[in-house]
Amino acid sequence: MKQLAQYQDGRLELQDVPSPVPPPGGILVQTTCSVISPGTERMKVEQARMSLLQKARARPDQVKKVIDTAKTLGWKAALQKVRNRLESPTPLGYSAAGIVVAVDELNSRFHLGDRVACGGAECAFHAEMIAVPDLLASPIPEGVEDWQAAYTTLSSISMEAVRQSGARLGERVLVMGQGLVGLLATSLLKASGSRVMGVDFVADRLQTSLAMGAERVVNPTQSKLEDEVRAWTGGHGVDAVLLCVGGKGRDTADTAISCLRDRGVMVIVGIYDAELSWKTAYMKDIQVRYSRSYGPGRYDPQYEWGGQDYPIGHVRWTENRNFEACLELMRTGQLNLNPVTTRRVDFGNVLNVYDKLESELGVLIEYGSPGFSGSGNVKRESAPELHVLPKAKLQNSIGTLDVIGAGNFARTMLLPHVKDKISLGTIVNATGLSARHVKEKFGFTHAETDASKVFNHEAAAAVMIGTRHHLHAPLVLKALKSGKQIFVEKPLCLTCEELAQIDAAILESKGSVMVGFNRRFAPATVAMMDLLQTVSGPKTLSFQVNAGLLAPDHWYANVAESGGRVLGEACHFFDFACHVLGRPVKVMAQTIGRPKVPDSVTAQIEFADGSSAQVIYSAEGDSAFPKETFRVFASGLVCECENFMKLSIFQKRKETVKKFASKGHAEEMAAWLAFLKSEAVHPLPYEQARQSMRLTFAVLESIREGRSIEL
Repeated sequence: MKQLAQYQDGRLELQDVPSPVPPPGGILVQTTCSVISPGTERMKVEQARMSLLQKARARPDQVKKVIDTAKTLGWKAALQKVRNRLESPTPLGYSAAGIVVAVDELNSRFHLGDRVACGGAECAFHAEMIAVPDLLASPIPEGVEDWQAAYTTLSSISMEAVRQSGARLGERVLVMGQGLVGLLATSLLKASGSRVMGVDFVADRLQTSLAMGAERVVNPTQSKLEDEVRAWTGGHGVDAVLLCVGGKGRDTADTAISCLRDRGVMVIVGIYDAELSWKTAYMKDIQVRYSRSYGPGRYDPQYEWGGQDYPIGHVRWTENRNFEACLELMRTGQLNLNPVTTRRVDFGNVLNVYDKLESELGVLIEYGSPGFSGSGNVKRESAPELHVLPKAKLQNSIGTLDVIGAGNFARTMLLPHVKDKISLGTIVNATGLSARHVKEKFGFTHAETDASKVFNHEAAAAVMIGTRHHLHAPLVLKALKSGKQIFVEKPLCLTCEELAQIDAAILESKGSVMVGFNRRFAPATVAMMDLLQTVSGPKTLSFQVNAGLLAPDHWYANVAESGGRVLGEACHFFDFACHVLGRPVKVMAQTIGRPKVPDSVTAQIEFADGSSAQVIYSAEGDSAFPKETFRVFASGLVCECENFMKLSIFQKRKETVKKFASKGHAEEMAAWLAFLKSEAVHPLPYEQARQSMRLTFAVLESIREGRSIEL
């Protein structure tokens, strides 16, 4: 299928990418129409065309992340992450309509052939096929054409802004900015019985505003807005202002406040960084509200991707119910979209539109019939043809390496170390755009969005799994059943039950499992272990991890996907303790956070030879302190390490400092490839990785039960 891709140098391309598969509980849609949002998409294109310095000035938060990465992984890795992001294409589009061509078996709301309106910048792309979760799609009622339904998401943005304003029948509302969202808001306010004044600097937009239901329109360059509002409202001011504008500063907000009545409401709808004059806002006792996208549920992964709807008695208007309300207004003719549709373009000619968006309102993209053969674990009409590597490629014992999951971590820390060192077969990623990019960047033979294609490949002897954590165990089990040699990023699994299933599967499989505990392979670790081999007797390890606070929107905050920070991240350090000190026999742990899903943990671990370890993984602290530090105390020897880059050795009343530049990812990949080529034994036998996972589960059990746990 074809999809519109944007690069960070401003390039736009129509690319051939693999068709997606329905998400769990979702649907696959053959797109018939989508709508370009001129304001949002023009901003993205303009930002992409910025120089690196301009990008840095515009996004200081991203610059800070790069610096933090450099502190822990080194500048080479940090710059590689930046380069990967700049090279990677991103999708455009978030408002579309089409026909359901596949339905996941967990979905009972939709059927093949249903017409649906779809939303979401994470899925409703400008593409011939889109994979959409259940609550980001709504059935299109009879009487609504696909081109109209393609406006549903954009209309919902405006509808949520109207709801936030609280405007009631007969009240007067000022809509500042008559772009597409502002015009849709004008129409929705008119439909709700409010009286609207539209404001814009562009004369044509003001004429469209009148067609969409505005009672009056004002061009601030031709008359003073405050005087027009005063005359329109009898000197009282408007009941609400919708700021449907972009940019930042004080002038627009000050003008809006001056137009409000006492105790009026100002709703910020666009990407506007408002600065308020305290005295004016205070004396009028105004309310300032931000309207977040399509409505309640937006950006909540449990709602959007987990399908957990909010009870209507508690949340009357969710984003999906806003979708339905907009579609009903289209059906009754109360939301007329003809005046805002300024251009229709065939998808094959869409690239020419983006240089002219400034003069457009609604740009409707129309799609042909790309065809579909079905995909994934879905109710489907026919199965796709499998891509099998030619037998001529299978001349050595390792065959090829397939990879499932190619996020920024895999592209930065793993794939560069296998490129040109093993034949790369199929890359599988959730989005076809990313899969295609990684295929071309690293030299894979095929790109797919369906992981089942990998397990049907007899050619590939090895598979690398770098997906989100909740998929690790299911994919490992499928790969073992296929007899693959497996590398899976940590953690191996999220439950003891999954670990038991893997235990059973590995006994029946010809394959092997290696877990991505890279710190074992770090040069600093190897140098220290060489020293420790010369020292007898029990040892003591103290490891401190200054993990920092977790952003609320980080995917780790979705425990169903990540397993939480202790299981998903701290397992690294429990594995390191096992690598240094041997077999753990008892652990006592506690947390200062949530006992069910802790963000911080302190664990005291006892080992079979009498050694002990204390691991402190903390979400508190300050980022100026190193992220990872540890000390090992042995007979006549102390080793101290910072971020695996600086190793200080204290022995015979002397300090020796060694510098390194790797946390072990490159060395880990080299060791695994040597095993695949039959040049070395397995670098991390399953029993050792299993031991580290058992310790991690015991730590969580100790926190829950408040007692020590024997292993």
